Amino acid sequence: MGPAMNVGFIGLGTMGQHMARNLHRAGLLTGVWNRTTSRSEALATEIGCRAFGTPAVLAADCEFIFTCVSADEDLLAVVEALLPGLRKGTIVADCSTVAADTARKAATRLATVGAAFLDCPVSGGVEGAKNATLAIMCGGEPAIFERARPVLAAIGKTIALLGPTGAGQATKATNQILCAGVIQVVAEAMAFAQAEGLPLEQVIEVLGKGAGSSWYFVHRAPFMVRGEYPAGFRVRLHDKDLRICRAMAARHGATLPVVESTLADYQRLLEAGHGDEDISTIFRLKTPLFEAGK
Repeated sequence: MGPAMNVGFIGLGTMGQHMARNLHRAGLLTGVWNRTTSRSEALATEIGCRAFGTPAVLAADCEFIFTCVSADEDLLAVVEALLPGLRKGTIVADCSTVAADTARKAATRLATVGAAFLDCPVSGGVEGAKNATLAIMCGGEPAIFERARPVLAAIGKTIALLGPTGAGQATKATNQILCAGVIQVVAEAMAFAQAEGLPLEQVIEVLGKGAGSSWYFVHRAPFMVRGEYPAGFRVRLHDKDLRICRAMAARHGATLPVVESTLADYQRLLEAGHGDEDISTIFRLKTPLFEAGK
């Protein structure tokens, strides 16, 4: 597969719109489709690509199709909508975060028309999507992965095949558990530093180079300092992902304490209307921990 590959992109949300732009910069993007038509038309006008009217029409003109949607049912609906237009040999690479079983269902449906599937969830935040430095964790057939690799390189920096279909999503679930633990610790640490009266910007600068640092500390602790939580990794989406992790763990007879405590915190945030804020908004729940003794 060479650079002349016709690539389509479905799902222009917080991450998808930047990924589509990077495909355009690489000379790969033919066109886009989004459930909200105005969003696909706006991007198409901005970068000079096609805004397809339906997924099937997009499929008829593209040999490689990215999907990046919010929920399991959305992915399966898009797959069904693609089927009438798909050609044999087309690759569908799904960058959504869904259950591994959902990825396998999508692959099975696509195989009925001779199309191939890779589950390719990504990590790296909006920053990674903008800068084409995403980590891409893939599941699928090795030969399909090798065909897809040059296209995936337009949106990501670390690209790996972890196993058969579903392995990418299982790896992403592992990542989402890590995110839960890290954001909890970052929020508690920042609330502690604030209670101690420390200069928070300087704390971030110094500790960001220490052994306890992380991507979330460097990139999201500043949100906590400012008390501003712009949509990056939305609470409602991480809540959805952690429920997938919970179900996957339950199949092994396991309960994950960090996942459960984070889901409980997210329920409070969702009820308070913070579901569309970045998950760093969990800081809201940590500062009151230090008010009891005042």
